[in-house]
Order: sequence, then structure tokens, then C-alpha cells
Amino acid sequence: MRIEISGRNVEVTEELREHVHKRFARIGRQVSDLARLEVELMEERNPSIRDSQIAEARLHLKGAVLVARESSPEMVGAIKAVSLDMRRQVKRNRELRRRRWQQRRSAARLRKRAA
Repeated sequence: MRIEISGRNVEVTEELREHVHKRFARIGRQVSDLARLEVELMEERNPSIRDSQIAEARLHLKGAVLVARESSPEMVGAIKAVSLDMRRQVKRNRELRRRRWQQRRSAARLRKRAA
């Protein structure tokens, strides 16, 4: 899985890059090597917004694009929250694809028996 990290109103330091790679490593093992993950780190500069650090992740898979967006007072917390949300979405996507495959397989078996 390729990971692209960009920042808006935030300097993307090496520490943040390592944290993103660490958090999304588990997801990388569950998806194809051709998958592309875009992580955008943002900061709202409005002082009245308490959760000003925002992390948004878009995972481009074959036939689907999964999007997660989370905010937190600290960037590390936002990255952690968005990775957990993305992990849940990847798991659900895999289960749906697996279920469709099993249904098609069982339908083909029934057609063979009927013929």
C-alpha cells in the first residue's frame, strides 16, 4: 500500500510521517499492494474551535474509496482516531466482498445441481 501524506496549515514533520506509517501499517497488511492511501493533516486556525487538529484519510481500493475524517485537540489523537475508523471500514468492506463471493459460489453450485 502506498501512503501519501500532505499537510494544510501544518508542517508534516518526520515524526508525524512515522506515526502515520505506524498507525496504518495494520491496514496495509489487509489490503492490496496496489491500494493507495492519502492522508491529509489540517489545522483550523479559528480559536473558537476546540478540536482544531484534523486528519482525513482516503483509501483507494479496487472498486471502492473509503473516507474517514476525525478531529482532536492534538494531531496524534486525530491520526489515531482516523486510523481506527479506517480499520473498521476496511474490515466491513472485506466482509461484504467475502459474503458476495460466497453467495455467488453457492448460487453456482445450486445451478449445477438443477441442471
